[in-house]
Amino acid sequence: MTPLLQKMDHPIPLNQVTITVMDDPHINAANAGGGEFYVTAGLLQKANDEQLAGVLAHEIAHADLGHVTKLQTIGTGANLATVLLETLGVPGAQLTPLAADLLVARPYGRDAEYAADRHGAELLQRSGRDGKQIMGDTLSWLMQAEGGGGGGFFATHPATPDRIDRVRKMT
Repeated sequence: MTPLLQKMDHPIPLNQVTITVMDDPHINAANAGGGEFYVTAGLLQKANDEQLAGVLAHEIAHADLGHVTKLQTIGTGANLATVLLETLGVPGAQLTPLAADLLVARPYGRDAEYAADRHGAELLQRSGRDGKQIMGDTLSWLMQAEGGGGGGFFATHPATPDRIDRVRKMT
């Protein structure tokens, strides 16, 4: 993980990075922002070194591209809007965070995933690995290992062969 962190456009100091292993059999990882990363026991048990590097590069790319910060800002804005609307007595104000999630965060999510795939491949490349190959192979492995639905990696990422195709066609 260290070589990937060092190749970021906006590197996170290593002493600010924490990695927590979650007791979950699914294959997954997450970036909580601020240098905080989560990996599942399932990922560590089932992935080979290159697959683990591909998943971590994807999550580090989210950090480098500022995706977590943007989503936190959307959430804060939705919460503030809810408070304001409730104060004004607007009926249904409590639905504002749900609307923000459905209308703003989710459509943004697919583009963010494509961008993280691409930037993750670039980070792998910068660290001396075949980034395009590793990312494409990792996404293929994830589809096979998790079946493309119901929990794990695909509970939070679009499960489309289009992602693999986009990575393979990168120039």
